[in-house]
Amino acid sequence: MQTYLFLVALDAAILLSVFYAVSAVYFGTFTELARLESGMLSAYVNLPLYLTVAMYSGTYSRSGLTDWQLSAMKAIVALFVSAALLSLFAFFIKINAELSRLVFVLAMMISATIMVAARVMMAKAIVRHWGPSAINRLVILAGGPEFKLPHSYHVDAEVHGLIPDFNDPQALDRLSKYLRNMDEVIVSCQEGDRPAWSQVLKGTGIHGEVTHQLSREIGAIGVVHHDDVGVSALKVSARQLGLRARATKRIFDLAVAGGALLFLSPIMLITALLIKLEDGGPLFFVQRRMGRGNEFFDILKFRSMRGSDANGERSATLDDDRITRIGRFIRRTSIDELPQLINVLIGDMSMVGPRPHALGSKAGSKLFWQVDHKYWQRHGLRPGITGLAQIRGHRGATDTEDHLTDRLLADLEYVEGWRLWRDIGILISTLRVLTHNRAF
Repeated sequence: MQTYLFLVALDAAILLSVFYAVSAVYFGTFTELARLESGMLSAYVNLPLYLTVAMYSGTYSRSGLTDWQLSAMKAIVALFVSAALLSLFAFFIKINAELSRLVFVLAMMISATIMVAARVMMAKAIVRHWGPSAINRLVILAGGPEFKLPHSYHVDAEVHGLIPDFNDPQALDRLSKYLRNMDEVIVSCQEGDRPAWSQVLKGTGIHGEVTHQLSREIGAIGVVHHDDVGVSALKVSARQLGLRARATKRIFDLAVAGGALLFLSPIMLITALLIKLEDGGPLFFVQRRMGRGNEFFDILKFRSMRGSDANGERSATLDDDRITRIGRFIRRTSIDELPQLINVLIGDMSMVGPRPHALGSKAGSKLFWQVDHKYWQRHGLRPGITGLAQIRGHRGATDTEDHLTDRLLADLEYVEGWRLWRDIGILISTLRVLTHNRAF
């Protein structure tokens, strides 16, 4: 991701620098901004056009980081399209006469040349340091055939204490820390352990494989063949969002959460004061929850109850005697959820996603993950302040297993079909719920 963003910034710097240099040479000055305005106006208008076209055409992609020919070709096409759009834009607003055609053509040609050269050097550097593909791959040796996959990390599951145990959140959290920042994970395990490892990988939100030599022996289709080490694996999970989608969702989260914190800060300050005045206790209720990739994080809420329930073993009810006076109001209006905007900013949560549940939450008499083995698959994305399940009315106490099933189906639907417009729609629907003073 850092290299991806560096390439975007590099292209922007190349365009602006080249346009400035060509304009300075053509107009005979490096300091008189008024004379340089004609050339730089083209750069200022063309830059956002180029970046928009490049983003949507796949100029910046994981494969493009190591394949300079692919990246260079897409960059040149994006430059050509942005130039055509600029010409059309200039024609309609009648600023053709204000733009220097010679400066524009020369600067675009030089920029294209430098961009190609930069991609050649960057691709060689990436291949030299990271291998033929710009991905992080982890091989977990868990009792199956041992092998050494080039340009990959290798860990022994027994030595590192990695266990695919659904009934042990601590074990899942430990595994998630090994999978952090990984693009692919391959597990080599015994036949009897494949179902457990497969289900765990489905909840990671990344490309996951479990080795299966029989698939190689019979030449099965749809498996992943690692020919350099003579090993094949069955693909059992995939990353829900691509690179551009993850970047888009994260930028959206930062923009909305940051703006909301500024706008709602007076309400949050007043709430904090009222909580403190009522009983002098702590302002925040902090509880460990399971987040993306089955990794623990501490969720923040304004404290609305007396006492502590670290695992959430007792669900709150409307007549709960633990709820304070101010707590009853902030729960009804969902003001108690506002500190989660901080969780969004630091990257633990998203504005929209599957709601994170307390570890001790139960549906009927069973823990959530004991009701349906697909429960862990909802952790492929960051948990959200609100989500598809919430706007469909699946919120509050889970008195029966059906209550959890309804939520789970909505969460899995969201995870498997994410779209930015759906996030916006869910936020708008959530605001409608809040205006009617309905509890989350």
